[in-house]
Amino acid sequence: MSEDDEHKRICCECVREAFLSKQIEKEGQAGECSYCGETLASIPIEELADRIETAFADHYVRTANYPESWQERAMADRESSYVWEREGQPVHDAVEAATSIPSEAVADVLEILDNRYGDFDSAAMGEETEFSGETYYEEKGASAQAWHEEWRNFEQSLKTEARFFSRSAAELLARVFGQVDTLKTKPRHPLVVEVGPGRKLTHLYRARVFQSEGRLEEALCRPDLHLGSPPARLASAGRMNARGISVFYGATNAAVALAEVRPPVGSKVAIANFEITRRLRLLDLTALDGVQDGGSIFDPSLKGRLERVAFLQTLRERMTRPVMPDDEAFDYLATQAVADFLATENEPRLDGIIFGSAQAKTGRNVVLFHKAARVEEMQLPLGTDLTAHTGYDTEEGWEIDYGVSEEVPKPKAPAPPKDDGLLAGLLPQPYEPYRSDGDFRDAALRVDGSSVEVHHVEWVKVNSKGFAVSRHRHEKQDWKF
Repeated sequence: MSEDDEHKRICCECVREAFLSKQIEKEGQAGECSYCGETLASIPIEELADRIETAFADHYVRTANYPESWQERAMADRESSYVWEREGQPVHDAVEAATSIPSEAVADVLEILDNRYGDFDSAAMGEETEFSGETYYEEKGASAQAWHEEWRNFEQSLKTEARFFSRSAAELLARVFGQVDTLKTKPRHPLVVEVGPGRKLTHLYRARVFQSEGRLEEALCRPDLHLGSPPARLASAGRMNARGISVFYGATNAAVALAEVRPPVGSKVAIANFEITRRLRLLDLTALDGVQDGGSIFDPSLKGRLERVAFLQTLRERMTRPVMPDDEAFDYLATQAVADFLATENEPRLDGIIFGSAQAKTGRNVVLFHKAARVEEMQLPLGTDLTAHTGYDTEEGWEIDYGVSEEVPKPKAPAPPKDDGLLAGLLPQPYEPYRSDGDFRDAALRVDGSSVEVHHVEWVKVNSKGFAVSRHRHEKQDWKF
């Protein structure tokens, strides 16, 4: 590069890549541009070469300048019409496309970079270096390897080190899920969705297995209490909750709800439809496959953001993979921690998660966190007696017929109004009645009593893929050393 070239400058107008142009306009100094002659905010061409070098190291890869062995065999095959072509585009074209700078400026940048990476021996042997004129480049995908390693460490630490209080775990989850609602997906499908009144998802189905006729009858009488989220003392550990933390597991259709409870043959399953009565915000894990982030390759934060996106695209499978019953205690620790974090610490705060079913091919599951899992109590007159029946005897045998009878007390005559005069407005107003269960959460669900169905499990269909097992016999060998 000549001495004159060392003092060349390029202005913000000659760099038409939006992010880079704004950076030069903001950080550059007024000076005559060597490519348009205008006096504008500009930077030395060598500084531009530095930025291009960094961007290409983060987002581009140099392609092979010779065919692989299988490609050589294909070219050598007389019956093959295969013609090898180098992947990517020439380095000059790649730099020009990335920066939108004049071709003369591209040549100056490449001369600077070629001088940095080239040497006499490489040139003498005809070897290609990073920015020599014959080089080809293509954009590379973001690597999530570092994120996966951190996630494995997170899972392991929950199992063997700190289960309840871990600063490193909280920091990782904040980086994974923080501001997740701002990410875009392709096709357009938001990661954080609103459900409830006036939204696409307004109802959820929930199922429960019964092997006792008495327990089933109790549930039919009060599905709000026995088919909704369980009380804390009865809440067993699940994929998204620890033991004792009551959440609501539901599904978008009855078939998925039935499959998820994995009922044994001979059992009975009660399924009910629950209306979502208030607006809730849910993280939709099924949309993670299409999550994307964009920006300029000259933005230093882009590489990290793309790596996060690459990790998020694989996180759905990690959080919803099937877990064997014997492994649930340990393998659910990570997803339980994620649910707790999203419900209490993350920004934005969320009310639940939508995720794919591990038991059914179609349909989705929904877990509503504890704060959004309360089911509204059924409106029954005080003193109502409830009786469930499951069938009746006939000459041909037992006839199945499920139903519930509600015997309500006779209405009382209204009491005559009291004339308290002017003092009426001064009397204290009654407070909200004390809830005997001590649960002051706002209800988010209402059971549809007329939707309850009982399914008798007669057999279970298993979808599987068979693999043959080969068997070989051979004589033992006498090995002598």
